[in-house]
Amino acid sequence: MREKILAVLEKNARIDIHELAVLLGEPEAAIANEISDMEKENVICGYHTLINWENTGNEKVEALIEVKVTPQRGMGYDRIAERIYQYNEVDSVYLMSGAFDFMVLLEGKTMREVADFVADKLSPIDSVTGTSTHFVLKKYKDHGTVMDDRKEDERQLVSP
Repeated sequence: MREKILAVLEKNARIDIHELAVLLGEPEAAIANEISDMEKENVICGYHTLINWENTGNEKVEALIEVKVTPQRGMGYDRIAERIYQYNEVDSVYLMSGAFDFMVLLEGKTMREVADFVADKLSPIDSVTGTSTHFVLKKYKDHGTVMDDRKEDERQLVSP
């Protein structure tokens, strides 16, 4: 039952307990208890709203920063990641395979703000040996949701 609940909540965190119970054919109390347990166990870590900031007139600059590090003896990657994710600007930190060790996702008001973060906060960390910053130019799909709001041309084709 747990996996079924998670699959539904991952797509629609706003679904209410009654709808979820009907959908899964389980009692509401069982669904509510299972969700509560998963929140306590940190299986469900939070609920978020996906916002298309371009449509608000309040755009933000989003950046993906690849970070190369040299782990210190006894510290490993975890301590470095902890140091990076403590910054309020940072949305996500991932340990990854490939040429770089971490992928850091962050947002700022301007490109300068992101550049200052990299220069003043990220690069000076002792273990950081290199960074590569990529700016998001346009989102087409985010967390499974298509962000492009273009409408299909509904005009009929007229030919002579």
